[in-house]
Amino acid sequence: MKNVTKYKKGYYMPPERCTDWCAKDSIDKAPIWCSVDLRDGNQALVTPMSLEEKLEFFDMLVKIGFKEIEVGFPAASETEFTFLRRLIDDDLIPDDVTVQVLTQSREHIIKRTFEALKGCKKAIVHLYNSTSVAQREQVFGKDKAEIVKIAVDGAQLIKRLAEEDGGNYRFEYSPESFTGTEPEFALEICNEVINVFDPTPDKPLIINLPSTVEMSMPHVYACQVEYMHKHLLKRDCVQISLHPHNDRGCGVSDAEMGVLAGADRVEGTLFGNGERTGNVDIVTLAMNMYMQGVDPGLDFSDIPAIRDEYERLTNMTVPPRHPYAGQLVFTAFSGSHQDAIAKGLTYRKTHDKKIWDVPYLPIDPTDIGRSYDSDVIRINSQSGKGGVSYMLEQSFGYHIPKNMREAVGYAVKNASDHAHKELKPQEVFNVFSDHFINIETPVTFLRYTTNNISGGVEACVTVRYDGRTQDFIGRGNGALDAISDALKTNLGIMYSNLQYTEHALEEGSHSRAAAYVGITDPFDHKAWAVGIDTDIMRASVKALVGAINKLLTKHEKEFGEN
Repeated sequence: MKNVTKYKKGYYMPPERCTDWCAKDSIDKAPIWCSVDLRDGNQALVTPMSLEEKLEFFDMLVKIGFKEIEVGFPAASETEFTFLRRLIDDDLIPDDVTVQVLTQSREHIIKRTFEALKGCKKAIVHLYNSTSVAQREQVFGKDKAEIVKIAVDGAQLIKRLAEEDGGNYRFEYSPESFTGTEPEFALEICNEVINVFDPTPDKPLIINLPSTVEMSMPHVYACQVEYMHKHLLKRDCVQISLHPHNDRGCGVSDAEMGVLAGADRVEGTLFGNGERTGNVDIVTLAMNMYMQGVDPGLDFSDIPAIRDEYERLTNMTVPPRHPYAGQLVFTAFSGSHQDAIAKGLTYRKTHDKKIWDVPYLPIDPTDIGRSYDSDVIRINSQSGKGGVSYMLEQSFGYHIPKNMREAVGYAVKNASDHAHKELKPQEVFNVFSDHFINIETPVTFLRYTTNNISGGVEACVTVRYDGRTQDFIGRGNGALDAISDALKTNLGIMYSNLQYTEHALEEGSHSRAAAYVGITDPFDHKAWAVGIDTDIMRASVKALVGAINKLLTKHEKEFGEN
């Protein structure tokens, strides 16, 4: 790209080394969360939410567990003003929830904001003005002292109006475009505002450090945050808040490193909605903590329901690869991945493991309302025997023998490949049933009888074969061995290495049993079949006949034999 020379770094490093945060490898406590979905998120929608939709969204945020919610910019439009009034007048704000409102540092906007807040039980008034070099030079044409005066004048007016109102107010200040502001100047203007508000430990001031435009690698933002953390006045009376955007795709990393650097609070949105590339995604941020054993203090136990509600109210779509919430993020199509997951889940169950460490699954999908059968193991032409066998077991109760899994896997994969689509669980079972269960051609099993004789068992097997009903006699060490001898002798087919296993499909006196039989012919062709019957012996004979039928059919195709 030929125009690269017109770009340069737009951020400023602190005047001192600020890398204490590097010594920490994880977040050990969730920050204070503030949702800005109803302000920053809503203003970024092609069609902003209606009043009723905003009320529904607010209710969803409350149910998730947000205690601080920025509800809008009430002076910006009549809709925003009316929404706040509706929340207040209809007493829709729970006692443990604080609403937050945004205002520019302009007298008429601040006064209109307090009109909207009249009668509110408690609120955060969020004051901002832009401080970056580019904004000072290009937008406002003001020097540093003039920019400081804008912030101080706004803070003084807000403090006076709050005292006159007598309401329960807290305050927040944002040096907008913080990431493009010299850290020394950001510190200066924030300290001037702190002096105006004169916060206390029981009523702290929020100093919000927004990456209004993400301009650097996340570690740079962390250094900037740490500098502020170390030098802000009355630090024990100040909550440092982060408001990352995602212009460079690193909003989550900005927030995580910023918390390590001393931040106490994070503003963001569900699924990263917001201006341009969006705000930091609180779902991802919170779940990243959850997967390391830190309680985020937000309830995402039913992410599919939250996602559906979000999509309905915003007309936005959560991408299928979105962390935690996307339709495909827990899905394994690859055969090796499916096999590892299936073995991991089995190992976890048999060893009664308490700590989650299943391969390829960073968290247990069921913790957030997902399921193994529909979300994790999904079948297409890339899938393997492990995934297919797991689905048949979990969804239909069939415990496919280890040596049979390859044959079943190939049958299902081929069906998916020919159809050129993913197979749903029922479609997988249909392939399994068509290829392996109660195969009745060219030989149809009708009945059998056995008699104990000296040295073993004699069996009579009645089948329909070659257009005739025939009785075959055989002997063996047990009933199935005797029946196998009868079929071998009279059908003229040779096989060895008979493998057998069985289990009940249901519980109760009339439950069905599943029997699995595998055999190998002299040409090393292996055939597996399944027999289903309420009688385990009949199920076993059906399975044996089915396996023989598969060999006979294969011989006829390859050698022209009957």
